[in-house]
Amino acid sequence: MPMGKYDIKADPRGLMYEAYRMDLSIEDARTIFFDWAIGLNDGADVQSIRELLDAYGPDHPNHPMTTVLREGLDTNSVKPTRRGGRSARQAGKDRS
Repeated sequence: MPMGKYDIKADPRGLMYEAYRMDLSIEDARTIFFDWAIGLNDGADVQSIRELLDAYGPDHPNHPMTTVLREGLDTNSVKPTRRGGRSARQAGKDRS
């Protein structure tokens, strides 16, 4: 039986369902991922991302959304940095 738009608990709005039916750039996929993540009541978590990958990844291994979901599981892909103090003031001077 084919999967329906609202069948996946991690995708209550069907956003990922629709995304996998589009021809997207990686930037578009990241924007959709961000919208999906902030739209979840409890927030995005590893379990939700895994659920989406399990549902869509096998049939769409080369889709940009699959790439973005894999990046979402990689805790080393985004390194938070603090931009306060001297470094922030320097960055502001460089723009002038």
